Amino acid sequence: MKLISWNVNGIRACVNKGFLDFFNKENADIFSIQETKVQEEQIPFQLEGYYQYWNFAQKKGYSGTAIFSKKEPLNIRYGIGIEEHDQEGRVITLEFEKFYMVTVYTPNSQRELARLEYRMKWEDDFLHYLRDLEQLKPVIFCGDLNVAHKEIDLKNPKANKNNAGFSAEERGKLTRVMDQGFTDTFRYFYPEQTEAYTWWSYMFNARANNAGWRIDYFCVSAELKDQLKDAVIYNDVLGSDHCPIGLEILI
Repeated sequence: MKLISWNVNGIRACVNKGFLDFFNKENADIFSIQETKVQEEQIPFQLEGYYQYWNFAQKKGYSGTAIFSKKEPLNIRYGIGIEEHDQEGRVITLEFEKFYMVTVYTPNSQRELARLEYRMKWEDDFLHYLRDLEQLKPVIFCGDLNVAHKEIDLKNPKANKNNAGFSAEERGKLTRVMDQGFTDTFRYFYPEQTEAYTWWSYMFNARANNAGWRIDYFCVSAELKDQLKDAVIYNDVLGSDHCPIGLEILI
């Protein structure tokens, strides 16, 4: 099974920059996107052969997620069942026969960590949600987690220490997810690979200089680890300040 995730930073803009060419070329079984920035009446396309599921933020032009699946799921959940967190369209869960597929757009802690306190509560509640799902079936979750886990995961770790996306608190929460048995699939295959990034600032020619961050992930429950085949970063694909990532898994 081929899975792809992409923070498109506005799906309508991304469509104008080649989204559908990449989508059709890769022919994924499940394709997840984050930061769609649309409302229901603004969905920009139909995708032949795919079921579409969208979760919209109440605030227009903000956040939002979607999943496109060739196979119809048994069940669909929007959000994590906590009203405080479910206003921004950040999570969709599809239930299949053998696993749950979750896409997530984790809240950004913002400049000077202005939203860090909220982010910490989100992290606890989202992990609890994942663990509840795992009581029933193994979980694959993907998306923009808005954190570079280790120093190897960003170009300038020293300069970004305690900045949003690389604070000790955020990194610690992702470590706890891994300690609970989830596998960061890219590092499972490529533990020492450097300069493997998924997001670049639009400033300072960051992408041209590959001064980036790896903040987009596919993670899987422990019992799926032996079924992993490969993890991919499509760092040559443009259209957003993030690039797509992929996972191949036997399931």
